[in-house]
Amino acid sequence: MTLLELCREITDSASLYLQKEHPLGSRLICPEYSKSVQEIKTHPFPEQEPVFALCWNLHASSKLSATLYPAPEPFSYHFSFVPGEKTQLHTHDYIELAYIVEGEFHQKILGKKVVFQKGELCLIDKNCLHQDYLLAQNSIIVFLGITNNIFTELMNDATAIPQKIHAFLHSALLKQKDIHQYLHFKPNDGAVQDMEECLVMLLTELSLRNTGYKYICRGLLFRILHTLSIQYDFSLSQEYKNAMNWVIFEEISSYIQQNCDTVTIQQLVEIFHFQADYFNRLIKRKTGLTYSYYLQQVRLNRAEQLLLHTDCCIDEIMECVGYHNKGYFYKIFQKHFGMTPGKYREQNQLEVQKA
Repeated sequence: MTLLELCREITDSASLYLQKEHPLGSRLICPEYSKSVQEIKTHPFPEQEPVFALCWNLHASSKLSATLYPAPEPFSYHFSFVPGEKTQLHTHDYIELAYIVEGEFHQKILGKKVVFQKGELCLIDKNCLHQDYLLAQNSIIVFLGITNNIFTELMNDATAIPQKIHAFLHSALLKQKDIHQYLHFKPNDGAVQDMEECLVMLLTELSLRNTGYKYICRGLLFRILHTLSIQYDFSLSQEYKNAMNWVIFEEISSYIQQNCDTVTIQQLVEIFHFQADYFNRLIKRKTGLTYSYYLQQVRLNRAEQLLLHTDCCIDEIMECVGYHNKGYFYKIFQKHFGMTPGKYREQNQLEVQKA
């Protein structure tokens, strides 16, 4: 069975039809009721399920059939809409991946109208404000809601996705950051068939829920993201590239400062899952310094703080900031501060205490 056939079957041929007032209806489709309210849609199964699927079948007769997987039993929800109507402005507390099975799909994302064609995908950050257009045309869309835990797992597999997508996901997972972004994926030759085979298997597993299906769904999700990485094209605006680079730089910089005595490029590779030369290029862009010189500045600044605010001896301070050659430490410290560590402490510590 093809993905198109499967989606038509699960939205239009279910044995159970939900009434319009059913409480699940607003989860499946929530038409716009206010120009100012911004809803936050939560993952319906945050702990129990790694991923859920919502399927929309829009008809030219201005009707929408929808269903949600997993569910206790197959069902369909039917909704009549006014052509051109939009859903309520909303964000998610999970990351959403939408695939256009048939026709077109129109969204307003961050105030900009975006049109997705058959075979294309949209990956939306969990904080990204958007709306969906309900158009009187035959279109089928599959939405995947993916828990943050899955992306945490993905972050530990540097081979699963390329650096650009990895950077986006990394930024999206940083809850304290305010990066709102989406990615528009367009297929290369052969991509649609591979993607749809994965989605058919995923929807089938979510429907049947046989023993071990959660593990199979995890594997299929990894395969979907890997297919995106090698068979689809996407681009980022320069504005968001810059914003993402700053977030990633701040995370890397914070780690270096907290672990300046032992940090190595290999550690950064293992923790942040970028290639080694990426760190040099990023730090050079943001500071004008090479990785080695940047690390040296971090260590010397840390040594300065220890000299001024602790009673540690200079040998202890040298070890604390990652240096084991006393002659070399004195040489670079004097070059940076214009005097030896002992002289620097003598001249500046009293002023710090007075302040």
